[in-house]
Amino acid sequence: MPDNPASRQKLTSASGDAGRRLDLFLAQRVPELSRTRIQELIREGNVRVDGSTARASHRIAAGETIEVEVLPRPALVAAPEDLPLELLLVDDDFVIVNKPAGMVVHAGAGHARGTLVNALLHRLGKLSGAGGSLRPGIVHRLDKETSGALVVARNDKAHENIAEQFRSRNVRKIYLALVHGKMPRDSGTIALPISRDPQRRTRMTARASKGRHARTDWRVIARLHRCTLVEAVLHTGRTHQIRAHFAAIGHPVVGDTLYGAPRGLRAGARNIPLLERNFLHAALIGFSHPSTGAYVEVRAPLPGDLRVYFEQIAASLGRDKTEPGKTQIDAALTPYIGSS
Repeated sequence: MPDNPASRQKLTSASGDAGRRLDLFLAQRVPELSRTRIQELIREGNVRVDGSTARASHRIAAGETIEVEVLPRPALVAAPEDLPLELLLVDDDFVIVNKPAGMVVHAGAGHARGTLVNALLHRLGKLSGAGGSLRPGIVHRLDKETSGALVVARNDKAHENIAEQFRSRNVRKIYLALVHGKMPRDSGTIALPISRDPQRRTRMTARASKGRHARTDWRVIARLHRCTLVEAVLHTGRTHQIRAHFAAIGHPVVGDTLYGAPRGLRAGARNIPLLERNFLHAALIGFSHPSTGAYVEVRAPLPGDLRVYFEQIAASLGRDKTEPGKTQIDAALTPYIGSS
């Protein structure tokens, strides 16, 4: 089934398909479409089951009729879009943004609108062109479900300077992460190579013997019953580095089900519901100013959803006298909350 021009296909599920997820069913029956494209079509309402739109997680029943309409993708373009955006620092050469979780940094497959680039173009008008037409100003990225400080270049000279600082590992990057389990020590280093997971191509792995060098230093901020709040310092910038590293040592980031995190958290006597994102926040970024050389360091306050999640944990542990309660949690978070 070609993706362009428009095409339509009708499938009928057999008894052997019963119970299979809709997206997995289509991946098998329409192999010329990628999983990403299938999920995109489902989200857009271009896949119908017995005449009705359905979720990717819909479980197929025998004898259902599945219709798939593939419309040509519109050409991707980085266009201004009026979206909420928190700017932590505005300079003639760059801006530092507190990226919210759930926002993609730039346009790509399935994400033509609603990106950080769209919002910045509306707010600032012009960004560096060194990153290309779809990635103006983008020197580095954060995962969609990771929040926090991200620097964006406003002109080509600044872009090249900041990019070189990233390449030479002269940018200070500190993340705050809540991970499952009790870390065995108060600090440490994870220096496991990272490569693409051969079994699940949407994620990385630090369990293979080969891969690209990666190093994450960490220290414990607070121990909270069955989870640990850690500060992680990146010395390399591999895809999903913190997530893959902590998963590899048996302490996945809370909320990160892609890397094996449980779908909930036990705190004291309560079960805390699944966090609808990864508890991972880029709390600080520091680098040399591209024009003056002066050191610039900015903290991104912890977002409200993560603060609320901590309050839920604190409320539970505060009733359990054998565990640290709200006072310790508040003290641990003070450097990351900001003045607001």
